[in-house]
Amino acid sequence: MSFQLERSSGAKCYMISARELSIVWGDTPHYWKWIPVAYTSRVDRFSEVAHLLNVCWLEIHGKIQTRILSPKTNYAAYLIYKLDAASHGLQVPAQETSVKLGTHESKHKVRLQPADSEQSIGGHGLFYRFFQGIVGVPRQEICEDLEENRIPGVRNDGWMEMEMGEFFNDGGDDGEVDMCLLEVKGRHWKSGLTVLGIEVRPKK
Repeated sequence: MSFQLERSSGAKCYMISARELSIVWGDTPHYWKWIPVAYTSRVDRFSEVAHLLNVCWLEIHGKIQTRILSPKTNYAAYLIYKLDAASHGLQVPAQETSVKLGTHESKHKVRLQPADSEQSIGGHGLFYRFFQGIVGVPRQEICEDLEENRIPGVRNDGWMEMEMGEFFNDGGDDGEVDMCLLEVKGRHWKSGLTVLGIEVRPKK
């Protein structure tokens, strides 16, 4: 993990590297490959990143101990990633994220790859027919997917980030936060995702 302090509050922030995450099929060369950072972009936090070649079952977990975080602080977890120009399968259906601490669970539906104007359902039936045929998702559900789910932001370092959920670290006791990204319902192939890691930082 990499560590830094938030300037405004002095709260602790951590980035968990892709290698420290639990990625289903992550060690299978047909599905994922590990790329030295020097070949991706100017990132000096970690030596390598995980690149998705092709999977139907997308599942990524990360864990962090609350005792290393700042107490009495509301945190959020963010997946830090990039998409290739030829990435596909990450628009519809939405991915699901969860952040769990004890009995608390923060769950969301997200879209790692937002649909652009040329792929919107309203103007292009082909996009809808493709996903209806491959995934078997009703038109109304696809529309709700495109309109209501969380979409990523772009960071100053050039990577994208998707908020996965939030939690309150009360006393900083020895608990464990479980963070998850999941998409297994679509049954279609997904590719072109590069994962740097998961960042845990105070929620603003």
